[in-house]
Amino acid sequence: MRAVQILNPSGEVTMPRPDRTRVMCVANQKGGVGKTTTTVNLAVALALHGNRVLVVDLDPQGNASTGLNVPHHTGIPDVYDCLINSVPLAEVAQAVEGIPNLWCVPATIDLAGAEIELVSVVARESRLDRAIAAYPGEFDYVFIDCPPSLGLLTVNALVAAQEVLIPIQCEYYALEGLNQLINNINLVRQHLNPKLDVSTILLTMYDRRTRLADAVEQDVRNHFGDKVLQAVIPRNVRVSEAPSYGQSVMTYDPGSRGATSYFEAAQEIAERGVKEPVGRNA
Repeated sequence: MRAVQILNPSGEVTMPRPDRTRVMCVANQKGGVGKTTTTVNLAVALALHGNRVLVVDLDPQGNASTGLNVPHHTGIPDVYDCLINSVPLAEVAQAVEGIPNLWCVPATIDLAGAEIELVSVVARESRLDRAIAAYPGEFDYVFIDCPPSLGLLTVNALVAAQEVLIPIQCEYYALEGLNQLINNINLVRQHLNPKLDVSTILLTMYDRRTRLADAVEQDVRNHFGDKVLQAVIPRNVRVSEAPSYGQSVMTYDPGSRGATSYFEAAQEIAERGVKEPVGRNA
């Protein structure tokens, strides 16, 4: 029953759709906290339940493209072409096989050089924002998967987004870098994008057997309050296995604890978006 609820074979709109496009940037300069896994699984969960979703893979490693089984080898038109050569996003976006309402803009290894090439480009911080604004189709959600750094690619994502989703691994080191990330978000808000808001915190890799995970959760909830989702993502081997099959955990093992947790997180994000409409014209 749980698997059928998550896969939603009838294609009904069971998660509310926002009034305007929600552009969410999934950011954390610490690597290995679950940014890509979170982006892929939330996007698939929302798309399976009636929302039109675009994933922009802004990480040169191209892991989000792998997780959605979208070709991203050298020579494939990718987000690099949009940022450096002003190719329209619509020409680069690929429909994700087997998931209706889901598109992905892949990243190839070419993106690794974009950080340096962008330095001399006019209005370098807002290249991605313009590309998304010029997209002819209407999306309910745009998820931008950021690289684990605070360079120009992440700045482009922060300028293009209205909301920041920060995945936080339930370990002590994860909290250490958070201050720097929040400072950078505040700088972007002051100088480049006044609408930017840290709207969502998601706790990932939660191991309920340890006191540390519980202590980190309490710290994060005390500090960020309502911004922290009630849904917590546990350590789950199915979540780690899914990308090797070119799938999200939602389709790989929809009955697993990992899939259920991401489904609950997606539902919470969708419901919050209806309560507090956000968007370009909000």
